Amino acid sequence: MRHVFVARRVAVALLLWWANALAAPAAARAQQPAHPDTARQQPDTLRQRSDTLVRPVTTLKEVTVTATPMRRQSPASSTTVSAGEIERAPATNPWDLLRQTAGVEVHEQGQGPGFAPTASLRGFSSDHSTDLALWVDGVPVNEPVNGHAEGYNDWSLLFPEAIHDVEVIDGPVNPRFGNFALAGVVNVRTLERMQGSRAELSGGAYGRLEGSFLTGVDQPTTGAVLGVRGLREGGWRPHSGYDLGQLHARAVHQLSDRATIDAGIGLYGAGWDSPGYLTTAQFAARDYDVVVDPTDGGFKRRAQERVSLRYIAGPSLLWRSTVYATQGRWQLFLNIPPEPGEGEGSGSQSEEEDTRYGFGATSALTWSGSRAEVTVGTEGRWDHADYENWLTQARVRQEPRTLVGARQASGALFLASSADLTHHFRLNLGSRVDVLGTRSSPTPVPDAAPGGADETQPPAADTRAVVSPKLGALYHIPRLGAVYVNVSRGFRAADGVITDPSMPFITSWAYEAGVKLDLHRVTASAALFRADVSNEQTFDPITLTTTSGGASRRQGVELTADAHLTPALRAHGDWTFTDATYRDFITEDGDDLSGTPVFNTAKYVGSAAVELSPPGAAWLAQVSTNAVGPYTPFDQPGVTLPAYALLHVGGEYRVGDAVLQLGVRNVMDHAYAEIRAGEFIAPGQPRSVYGGVRYRF
Repeated sequence: MRHVFVARRVAVALLLWWANALAAPAAARAQQPAHPDTARQQPDTLRQRSDTLVRPVTTLKEVTVTATPMRRQSPASSTTVSAGEIERAPATNPWDLLRQTAGVEVHEQGQGPGFAPTASLRGFSSDHSTDLALWVDGVPVNEPVNGHAEGYNDWSLLFPEAIHDVEVIDGPVNPRFGNFALAGVVNVRTLERMQGSRAELSGGAYGRLEGSFLTGVDQPTTGAVLGVRGLREGGWRPHSGYDLGQLHARAVHQLSDRATIDAGIGLYGAGWDSPGYLTTAQFAARDYDVVVDPTDGGFKRRAQERVSLRYIAGPSLLWRSTVYATQGRWQLFLNIPPEPGEGEGSGSQSEEEDTRYGFGATSALTWSGSRAEVTVGTEGRWDHADYENWLTQARVRQEPRTLVGARQASGALFLASSADLTHHFRLNLGSRVDVLGTRSSPTPVPDAAPGGADETQPPAADTRAVVSPKLGALYHIPRLGAVYVNVSRGFRAADGVITDPSMPFITSWAYEAGVKLDLHRVTASAALFRADVSNEQTFDPITLTTTSGGASRRQGVELTADAHLTPALRAHGDWTFTDATYRDFITEDGDDLSGTPVFNTAKYVGSAAVELSPPGAAWLAQVSTNAVGPYTPFDQPGVTLPAYALLHVGGEYRVGDAVLQLGVRNVMDHAYAEIRAGEFIAPGQPRSVYGGVRYRF
């Protein structure tokens, strides 16, 4: 009883402390700039004031009407990649950009650009990046009720030249993000204004040719960006070429001293051929010229429209709302031959087609005081999807496997709050409640055989809710940095919910403790993390079976550093060392995976770069690497692929208004597996040289 009494006293004291912080007088509110678009955040550094965390002036956040960035003073781990780092990385696609600049583990699926890769964060590596939420300007990209993978996450929708920055938030710590933010969030913000125009033209190995054009407006009350991009890739393997086209438009206009409207539209289309996977023997012999089925390939189309409004409701009140719509269609043909010596695999071509549209909205009200900030918000979304999976031969349909239509309505309420309880101690409290309702309606098939795989089942529906609390605390150490801890819960809908809406959520309790250093020339961080996952799920891409219901654990350490060694020399890196194992998991085939590494994860992953750019010089040079530690492939318990590291070099030279660029990816021509499933491998791209010119006018 004594322990209960003490705990109650501590809880009451904490609540009183919290209430005092929220009610503290905002003495500096009168100093806030009258013009809302001139209000700026305090510098994002723990050294902004060497003796305190308390904000010296109450200012509302910058114009970004959509998702604002997480500040370094938050008790959580995050990485921000700037537009300059994106421009300098010798990468061939958006997910490779993330791999080279943010230390994210990426396994490319070996198909075309619309066939989403697997991006893994802290050992979460669900098929097609479904454990990682991707948002662009406040619009979610993950596709719910998707028959191929729930939360299918297509990174090729990103328009690299139009990106302002990319923020990677580790773990489910941010209450603003719900479904699919199990491992974390990649939050992309595009340019909202620019002066003049910019054109880029680049080319490189294997018939690559890419061009883009951006133009914009930058006036006191109006900003705009309009961009187009086209890419033709011949492919480094036979039958692996593709075409891609994009349009990006965004406009921001100040309606009054209090109101700002922000609208955007994005159009994307791609078509590709697919050479298929190699056997392990073919990969070992570097026999990359094999084409499994010359009729394999696919296409992807997507459009999204968005309107956001920011309104200054008072000296310390900010209201932001976004409404959006999305439309998409993709189709792919893929042949997975029988596994050598095993007889597994489809042994024939399959066709998948997904057609969808959806609508959504978010709204949040933020109160900002001198020592505290509170945001209350809501989110709603509705998606309609029609999915077809056929057994085909040379793109001719033979028989249906899955024909289903689904609708999903979701809603959420979230709370995010932060209070400086003392000059050095910050406490974050937050939570969100999500409710998802899904209805599945199998499509009738004419002349279906009774009891056959294509027999029509009755409609099914289910509604379920999940609560995701968040708690974090940070203690500021003057002139050095901070230490912090956090605990949070995240979730995502499980694969297969399109046909079985009653499937329970995959959930995770995540724990983190870390230190942030903010010295004169160096910023760095180190974090210990652990995530306990319930209703674990794994997918076998060879046998096309999914197993649900087990448990797993991810734990490890994450390190980041950014050092300006001299005025001309900068070094930065991001590394994660992970132990990801199944704790209690038996597959549909009866294999006991308990104690074995989680499929499709690596022991460590990281990126590092050194940049040389003398002040006033017209040139810049960069050497970088990305490394992947011992890797556990899909569906092969006990098998571990060796670690590898790729070396890249790049540079640029400025001539007047033009910038000449040259880069070499995988300088040492290292042979590596992007992904492995059973005895099949999607090989990584060999040495590739790229060059281009960027011109401003």
